[in-house]
Amino acid sequence: MVSSSEESLNDGGMSSSPVPSFESVQEMVRSNLPYIPDRFIQRSTDEEEEEEDKSRDVDMSVLSPQIPIIDLALLSMEDADELQKLELACRSWGFFMVINHGIPGEVLERVKNSAAGFFELPFEEKKEYSFDLNERQGYGRPFMASEEEKLDWTDSLSLRIHPYHFRRLKFWPTTPPDFRENLEAYSNEVRKVAEKLLAGSLSLMMGMNNGGLLELHREMPQTFRLNYYPICRNPNQVIGISPHSDMSSITILLQDDDITSLEIRHAGGWMPVKPIPNSLIVNIGDVIEIWSNGKYKSVEHRANTNEKKARISLAMFFMLARDAEIEPHDHLLDPRGSESKYNKVKYGDYLVHSLSKKIEGKTNLLLSKSKDQVQ
Repeated sequence: MVSSSEESLNDGGMSSSPVPSFESVQEMVRSNLPYIPDRFIQRSTDEEEEEEDKSRDVDMSVLSPQIPIIDLALLSMEDADELQKLELACRSWGFFMVINHGIPGEVLERVKNSAAGFFELPFEEKKEYSFDLNERQGYGRPFMASEEEKLDWTDSLSLRIHPYHFRRLKFWPTTPPDFRENLEAYSNEVRKVAEKLLAGSLSLMMGMNNGGLLELHREMPQTFRLNYYPICRNPNQVIGISPHSDMSSITILLQDDDITSLEIRHAGGWMPVKPIPNSLIVNIGDVIEIWSNGKYKSVEHRANTNEKKARISLAMFFMLARDAEIEPHDHLLDPRGSESKYNKVKYGDYLVHSLSKKIEGKTNLLLSKSKDQVQ
């Protein structure tokens, strides 16, 4: 007999079902499991109603209908108005959408098709690329820190892209046949976008010379995560990816054009990010929040699921060398003498701390925050 939370969602709980494996959410869905296992239930009906009530308390009239949209072609010409829009986006939103980024549409379409093709493979084929905890690469569940924690409604493929000597090609799928080629092409193009942002506008915004911010990244490690969010019979009870901020300096996201799933915390509520075809979404990571002494914040975000169509997103994380030390830049501290909100921390220690537990809000930053900043 199953628990009340595991009652059948389509036959009143009368069906008998095998104990599910948690290796793959997609496979649970494919098996027509008639209930949502307790490990995945993260929101009760009461909690969902309470969250909806809080959202209704927020004055939606003050919210923009969309996150800021930034024209990278104008930024590259150091357009003053566009730079001002970027500064506002990083200070007030932590997210912005990039258009005219220079990546050909066919490159975007091919990598999305290859990503979708990988998740169409039989489970046994995908398992050939199973996640390796030591390498932090492969197919599977990268964030499960314990056997008791609640699980997100997603499967993923994680790969290290750059520097090349960090790559482990045994984790790079050979099916679909063009997967590696298309991911390589996209990775190179999106790296150019990151370099333009970090070397140009974001450096100026941080009060540095052109190229200053990019130089701090040195070889700028680049990590890729492909997320697959299966459909869910009762999407209000699960979370695609739990609320979190990113461990990167910036993250660049490519997502499906026709499904709204990403939500960001803004003005006291959760705001959905409606996709614009062929655009990229950029968010500020924890590193820039520390460097800017909190002026530019890494904002919590999450992904929801739906009951009609699976969703795919491709996240590229731009990071620092593990031996790099991060702390607020002196010129960004308040000249009136306010203290630094963050202590110096080695980036490798920060990563180990963050990866040793379930992603949860902005708890990663506790390792760096000054004692008087921890509430």
